[in-house]
Amino acid sequence: MADIIEGTKPTRMELLQLRKRAVLAERGHRLLKEKRDALISEFLSIAGNVRAIREAAQQQLAAAYADMLQAQAVMGVGVVREVSWNTGQDLQVRMKSRNIMGVTVPIIESDKAERSLIRRGYGFAGTSAKLDEAAKKMEQAIEAIVRLAEVEETVRRLALEVEKTKRRVNALEYIVVPRLRATVKYIRMRLDEIERESFTRLKKIKAVLDSREKQAGA
Repeated sequence: MADIIEGTKPTRMELLQLRKRAVLAERGHRLLKEKRDALISEFLSIAGNVRAIREAAQQQLAAAYADMLQAQAVMGVGVVREVSWNTGQDLQVRMKSRNIMGVTVPIIESDKAERSLIRRGYGFAGTSAKLDEAAKKMEQAIEAIVRLAEVEETVRRLALEVEKTKRRVNALEYIVVPRLRATVKYIRMRLDEIERESFTRLKKIKAVLDSREKQAGA
């Protein structure tokens, strides 16, 4: 049996208040369970995309480095490094947010990373087609990495909220609600006991009074 709430007074007012608290706790428990289940569903739905996005980013990076190595073999490491100094670009990243079941998750937007050959800032003469492919795949990988960052942070925040909600559900289910029910039962039993004692006492008093009346009338 669950422990009763300490300091509880066995009064009818206390009983009414605890019954209201028990109803609210049970309702809160039901709503939190629904929230937990919905959060888990959202978490699993989004988490299922993480692996695919991560693998896509890794494959694009691996392909970009492979093409770069081939470009270095044809053009030389020094030339590729010199070209890279002239191909930098500034990408603006914008942070927004959206709400999933009360959880604020990020929306990460960035400028389009992939550029045309002309906009990369190096001439075609003396460069390898593999360098163009490496640049293209690296730009595509950047966009995939931004998307991956958004999804991974969303999954992390949802996971934290799921754990927090599960703890609250368990606390209500195994501690709060049982203690409220046990305390309500205890007060009800004590009130019944007090009522029986009062009834017995009144019967005794009545018996004494009746006895005195009989003696006075004799």
